Amino acid sequence: MRILLADDHELVRETIAAFLEAEGAFQVVQYPDLPSVEKALMAHDPFDLVLLDYEMPGMNGLDGLDKILLATRPRPVALISGTANKEIAEQALERGAAGFLPKSMAAKSLVNAIKFMAMGEKYAPIDFMTKEVEESDHPMKKLLTARELQVLSCLTRGLANKEIAREIELQEVTIKLHVKTLCRKIEAKNRTHAAMIAKEAGLF
Repeated sequence: MRILLADDHELVRETIAAFLEAEGAFQVVQYPDLPSVEKALMAHDPFDLVLLDYEMPGMNGLDGLDKILLATRPRPVALISGTANKEIAEQALERGAAGFLPKSMAAKSLVNAIKFMAMGEKYAPIDFMTKEVEESDHPMKKLLTARELQVLSCLTRGLANKEIAREIELQEVTIKLHVKTLCRKIEAKNRTHAAMIAKEAGLF
């Protein structure tokens, strides 16, 4: 199987390539960025799988994935990342990626997943895809008090101050103060913007 592996971290590339080549069934060609991948795809015979680092130069988020999917179709293209979250993984799969591999995967699991995708199957680790964002993991939860988070949750549901006050049994004037404070902390222009920031961050 011929694998194109692209990652701007040389050590990561070489480590993954070494694991794959030790299996004896893989020929791995390595590149450090998206432009070199695009040139390689024009110059080489088709690869059985293209594996792209989500944050390497030239990727511009999932736009890079879209480009390579178009260039290699119907050959499989997958993402690998040490930082991307579940939402990014889901979006990549929706756009047509063959899979998503966190760099934290054990070597044997990584090799098996790459074999699986090179044979035309889709892969994403179940534990990663089903993992909920823990309170301590979410940076926004470290900025806000428990009461401010409660108020922000109500804002994402479109509740007015009076309704929030009734729901969490506080005075309306206190709710106004919490809204003002939490907006300042998360740099929101107003309550609607605050709700939008919370939703986009996957907080609720």
